Amino acid sequence: MVKKKVGCLTLDKKRAIIEREENMALSVRHQCELLGLNRSTLYYEPVPISESDIRLMNIIDELFTKRPSLGVRQMMWRLRDRGFWVGKKRVRTLMRRMGLFPIFPKKNTSKRNPQHPVYPYLLRDVTIDRVNQVWSTDITYIRLGKGFAYLTAIIDWHSRYVIAWRLSNTLTADFCVECLKEALEYGKPEVFNTDQGCQFTSAEFIKVLEEAKITISMDGKGRAIDNIFVERLWRTVKYEDIYIKHYQTIPEANEGLKEFFDDYNMERRHSSLGYKTPWSVFSGVDLKGWMLAAP
Repeated sequence: MVKKKVGCLTLDKKRAIIEREENMALSVRHQCELLGLNRSTLYYEPVPISESDIRLMNIIDELFTKRPSLGVRQMMWRLRDRGFWVGKKRVRTLMRRMGLFPIFPKKNTSKRNPQHPVYPYLLRDVTIDRVNQVWSTDITYIRLGKGFAYLTAIIDWHSRYVIAWRLSNTLTADFCVECLKEALEYGKPEVFNTDQGCQFTSAEFIKVLEEAKITISMDGKGRAIDNIFVERLWRTVKYEDIYIKHYQTIPEANEGLKEFFDDYNMERRHSSLGYKTPWSVFSGVDLKGWMLAAP
């Protein structure tokens, strides 16, 4: 029963729970058994990522953003063409660390926890014609001058409005849950769509959606096209901000991305929205405060 309750905890949370003081009622070994944590994992200190790996990850990010269908083998050859003699194993390790999987259907393209539930994709051939009908989210790799980070964002499909976003230096579920809770302060969708990543199938993330009585939809394996609005947002963010600004640290990226998303939401006019801004469509109010016709 205890193991079932802690099964949704992240590795870092499990390690933090362990009490190592002497004369404890439970030994460290017993605590690890209850948490389902290997004792070697408890004492493991992660090895810092080398500068050469970070350089490769930055190049992989640019190549994948331009061609999201690139798999490990094709990525390997493109890196070799640029003078980096790398093998498939190294490329696969780096792409998994970045959370990158090619969009074409194939086996095992989504890195999910097999113990987590998976929901069917509910949006095929569905007409999206109103605000708060569908929200979706995703995670992308963000390169920095001093390392890297992960960006998650939640977008309203009809208005293209970015409701909330978060940066993190790890791929745990925590920052995704925080982003979701913030977004729900601005409204509630009928359907929430994600991919099958372990962050979005985690008990913490699913619990927030279920308590809000929101219908859950998940992309099919390897089908980034099912979440196309977020994929387009990532391309815009990277080509118009990340690759130009060359952020050095997470605090610097936070400040710069806030400015970008404010401009994207409030100033950027989309032809698909009749040249209105995402905020004006999402809120029903234009930039001057005049009420717009209901979408």
